[in-house]
Amino acid sequence: MGFTLAEGPLIESEWYNFDSLNVPKDHPARDMQDTFFIQGEEGFVLRTHTSPVQIRYMEREIKKGNPPPYRVIVPGRAFRNEATDMTHEAEFWQLEGLAIGEGYSLANLKGTLENFYSHIFKGAKVEVRFRPSFFPFVEPGVEVDARLVGESVPEKLRDKWIEMMGAGMVHPSVLENAGVDSAKYQGFAFGMGLDRLAMLKWGIDDVRLMHSGDLRFVNQF
Repeated sequence: MGFTLAEGPLIESEWYNFDSLNVPKDHPARDMQDTFFIQGEEGFVLRTHTSPVQIRYMEREIKKGNPPPYRVIVPGRAFRNEATDMTHEAEFWQLEGLAIGEGYSLANLKGTLENFYSHIFKGAKVEVRFRPSFFPFVEPGVEVDARLVGESVPEKLRDKWIEMMGAGMVHPSVLENAGVDSAKYQGFAFGMGLDRLAMLKWGIDDVRLMHSGDLRFVNQF
């Protein structure tokens, strides 16, 4: 679909992790209970999402003299200071997507995700729906639910709406912070937990197994 892979540092400045993504100074996500701050390195954190790579990628392309369109996929680790349970870990993998160009809309986002899910869950019919939501770096923002239909779908997942990711149209401020002309270009972004996607695909019932190093688990894949 024309996407390229991009990566970025795990230790990130607050500018790239928060400020450039339109996250206010008083946003709860910046509090200690959510973010790992680097002791002795003021202004640096363990990145809480892969979204900083969006900014770094667009900045780099603009400096090279390459305007949009851009299509980039960012797989990588992220960290949040939260209690662990069967569906949450302090360390997890995210998959970030970004597409910037002229004339993009939520319809482009929906078509992209439907195509993606139909390949991930082969043999199943995948339905996608959007629910209005708020994220500082997109406007409008949506929660994305997916429903798998078909005999090949595990019974516990079949015909059930499952929250899969957050997404939306990239906020004009985010584009401007990266040096992209928001009057000419727009685009969409989405982010999902790869761990959760794997749990759904293979029927894994505890996300902590993925970080256990238990070869009995790992060797199955």
